[in-house]
Amino acid sequence: MATTEILNRVATRPTWAEVSLATLRQNFRTMTKHVGAEVSVCAVVKADAYGHGAIECSRALQAEGAKWLGVTSLDEAIPLREEGIKTRILLMTGFWRGEENEIVRLRLTPTVWEPWHVELLEKAAASAAIRHAVNLKVDTGMGRLGISPDELPTLLKALSAAPHLVIEGLSTHLASSEIMDTPSVAEQTRRFEESLRVVREAGFDPTLVHMANTSALISRRETWNNMVRPGVALYGYYLPFQRAGREVSGGTLRLSVKPVLTWKTRILSLRNFAANQPLGYNGTYVTKAPARVAVLPVGYADGYNRQLSNRGRVIVRDHYAPVVGSVSMDLTLVDVTGIPGIAVGDEVILLGTSDGLSVDALEHARWANGSPYEILCNISKRVPRKYES
Repeated sequence: MATTEILNRVATRPTWAEVSLATLRQNFRTMTKHVGAEVSVCAVVKADAYGHGAIECSRALQAEGAKWLGVTSLDEAIPLREEGIKTRILLMTGFWRGEENEIVRLRLTPTVWEPWHVELLEKAAASAAIRHAVNLKVDTGMGRLGISPDELPTLLKALSAAPHLVIEGLSTHLASSEIMDTPSVAEQTRRFEESLRVVREAGFDPTLVHMANTSALISRRETWNNMVRPGVALYGYYLPFQRAGREVSGGTLRLSVKPVLTWKTRILSLRNFAANQPLGYNGTYVTKAPARVAVLPVGYADGYNRQLSNRGRVIVRDHYAPVVGSVSMDLTLVDVTGIPGIAVGDEVILLGTSDGLSVDALEHARWANGSPYEILCNISKRVPRKYES
């Protein structure tokens, strides 16, 4: 009997993530309404749709009317095309040598900023006897990818000599759009506007001009141009806004999106311990009184962050239960003392809500000194995703 057949016949490990495609579609509608009909929304589905499943999420977004999807690279785009996704796809971090023919064949839109990008794509497009669209990226201050404004005229000359390429888009990336009092956004915007002027004076007229990520979509109307690139907001989150080093909220700094993913497990075992009992590796937690402790079949191999050790909490039977001891590779302990009716097999919410209680990726990120992006992307492949329409 084949391994996959055997797996289908037996119960799976009881740790899973539920992905609400209806919520994803609603979040997309919220963003399109927020920016208005004159601004296109490029829905970013890179990193396996931030851990939610790129193929399923792309299907839902395409059905909702998304005209553009954003991925990191060719290897993320190929499965989407193979699964019949027809939506335009933007390769946001360029491409490697040798990928140019496949990019042209699949009608993907690569981001370019290197002279060799232009040279290779021109040859591939000429060989296919088509004119192929590209997105030109300018580095206005992020210091990662893109042509510097000083070098832009030279690259534009190369593009002028590439008759089979069309500059369809011009883009940049904001470094600190969630920090409300930083001067960098205004400076990056100024440099981008100057770069757009240089591009147009060179005879090009990009139809898509974009620089706004999730935070800029929410807080900085002046950066929208005619396309925005929301990522984590599609999945129900965005970074806290800051001013003078402190979090700020309210007013216009809100977008009514909801988390798309709920992460669950079940109680594997229940143990009773006396006071002064060390728990877990290195005994980092010691019971202060008699305690009832649940063992959960989830650990850092599943993406449950080790920084949640002795800090995090879960929801079980509409009660919070704190994590006790160190999160290990496959198991986590939680204190369920005093929770009535607790039993092996009870459902436990790792990320999600129940009866007014909530544990979300922002909370995990605070304990882990990270971001909700990391929390979602780090939920591992061994956690099956279950999709709800």
